[in-house]
Amino acid sequence: MRSPKLAVLELRRFGRGKLPRAALVALLLLPLLYGALYLWSFWDPYGRLDRIPVALVNDDKGASADGKKVSAGDDITKGLRDSDVFDWHEVRADEAHAGVEDGTYYLSLTMPADLSRRIASSAGDSPETGALQVRTNDANNYIVGQISRTVFSEVRQAASTKTSRSFLDRIFISFSDIHGQTVKAADGADRLKGGIGKAEKGSQDLADGLKDAKDGSGKLSKGLKKLDRGAGDLADGSAQVADGTRTLADKVNGVDAKVAPFLKDNEKTIGDTAQLVADSSKAVRAHLGTLVKAAPIAAKGARTAADTLDDVYKARCVNPVLPDAACSDLKKAKDAAAEVATVADDLDTLIGDQDGDLKKLDKNLATLQEQAQALADRAPHLSEDLAGAVAKINKLNEGAGKVATGAEKLNKGLGTASSGATDLDAGVGKLKTGAEDLNGGMYKLVDGSGKLAGGLHDGAGQIPDYDKRDRDERTGVMADPVQLVSKDLHKAPNYGTGFAPYFIPLSLWVGAMVAYMLIAPMNRRALAAGASAWRIALAGWLPVVAIGVLQTVALMSVLHWAIGLEMVRAAGTVGFLFLVTACFAALVQWLNARFGAAGRILVLALLMLQLTSAGGTYPVQTSPGFFNAIHPFLPMSYVVEALRRLITGGGLGPVWHACVVLLAFTAGALALTALSARRRQVWTLDRLHPELSL
Repeated sequence: MRSPKLAVLELRRFGRGKLPRAALVALLLLPLLYGALYLWSFWDPYGRLDRIPVALVNDDKGASADGKKVSAGDDITKGLRDSDVFDWHEVRADEAHAGVEDGTYYLSLTMPADLSRRIASSAGDSPETGALQVRTNDANNYIVGQISRTVFSEVRQAASTKTSRSFLDRIFISFSDIHGQTVKAADGADRLKGGIGKAEKGSQDLADGLKDAKDGSGKLSKGLKKLDRGAGDLADGSAQVADGTRTLADKVNGVDAKVAPFLKDNEKTIGDTAQLVADSSKAVRAHLGTLVKAAPIAAKGARTAADTLDDVYKARCVNPVLPDAACSDLKKAKDAAAEVATVADDLDTLIGDQDGDLKKLDKNLATLQEQAQALADRAPHLSEDLAGAVAKINKLNEGAGKVATGAEKLNKGLGTASSGATDLDAGVGKLKTGAEDLNGGMYKLVDGSGKLAGGLHDGAGQIPDYDKRDRDERTGVMADPVQLVSKDLHKAPNYGTGFAPYFIPLSLWVGAMVAYMLIAPMNRRALAAGASAWRIALAGWLPVVAIGVLQTVALMSVLHWAIGLEMVRAAGTVGFLFLVTACFAALVQWLNARFGAAGRILVLALLMLQLTSAGGTYPVQTSPGFFNAIHPFLPMSYVVEALRRLITGGGLGPVWHACVVLLAFTAGALALTALSARRRQVWTLDRLHPELSL
């Protein structure tokens, strides 16, 4: 009889009574207890975290920063209550502590009283770090504690980001303020540059004017010196003339009878003296006109220079926009110019005050010149016209006295004017030098102010000026500069889907294990009939494979339609599981066929080894070295990897690799079962009296 017929006969055995039928149904549904129930129990635990009672304690007292109220505790509390994470219960600190201890709450989150104050301190001189206090109790549940660390880490990050945004926003506002003030400073520097430019032009004009004033003051000084010398000579001469004329008049009037002989003896002397008086009077009159014209011009030029320099000093040094290093020298030049102007004014005033006397002096000098010249002309004939000469000598004596008096006053005034003109010339020289230095300094100042204005404009351009939108964008980036951009290539929608590749093969292995508790691994009829070893092996393997296929269909139907397992490759998953069922059935069959009752223990032991080394929960690399060593040699390792690609997606390389491995395990197990069947056809004492029977 062929192996398929033997397999059908083996399955028909379960239809001969109620108990066998019930056993077959239980056998078909057994994988659901491991696969469906396990996955269903924790299908989406993270989606139901809002059912976990957690204590929330808000002791925060609030604070203020930059005139604004900071209520970090209230903000965090509101955000947590609006979220779907945990079932929050706002309680007192003592209630939270007792609740976590006795299991009323799985954990607690506390906002301390100084939370807002510490957060607000970031705007002050001594910033402090705020702290959220989390209390867990692994005696209540270890996994909840692990979940809470992840959740509260996100809460802490969100609170830190919000605080950083406020702090950075103030920094960007300060940048904008600095930018505005720098722009104002740059505009002020532009105005300063313009004012300094005008001052530089004024200083140049002042230097040019003082140069002309220096030339005029030099000429004035030289002219006044000459006038002073001439006035001195005039005073001396006029005094001598006055003495001579007085003596002459006395003699003429006293000894009129004796005059004729005297005149006759002194005609030449009288003529020479009269000619000297006429020439001196002419010279004095000529210099007197020059003095009258030059004095007002010099006074006006000196006063203009002094006023100009005073204006420059006030513009540069009185309440300046920027301090000027030339102010000290400029003040000296201003004071010297004022002194020179005062001297020039005094000279002009003196000449102005003496205007009437000068005119009289000029008139008297003209008369004296005329009379002296006439006397000089008539001197040779004095003796002939004694009577007329006596009268003229008396008049000459009177005029000479007036001339002597005026010449003495003129000599004193011109002496003062000459000294003042010398001081004026020296002062104007200093002013000219100071003005030239001032002009050079002003030129450098113009260049420096231009560079200052340019630098301030460049600086203002480099200092950022953020509006509210820019500040929001930049504070958002800087408060959370590094974000996790996670891209899941083949995301499992929930916890159960992620663990399905682990529990599905577990349930199928258990199904095969229980099936061989009800079905003999080697068909007794085939053994008794002396069938070939391969036929015996296939006859014991095919019924379990058939049951496994039904188990797979039932399990995947419930997982998909009842629980909600979504598979990227549903048909491929089911087809692959048929191969897994065949492989597991072959392995369990061989262990039972080869080792008998002990084989059942080995089947369970092999299951444990596969579960611990397959990497179904944590990556196998995180397991101890022993499990890493056996991982490549067990079929479930390849089954888990392949099911992950079939259910959640990805390349099919691991699937084809697993198929090859499973086919190899299946063929090898069947070959070993056939070898065991051949051995079973030979009776031994061990078979007649087994050491252990289960």
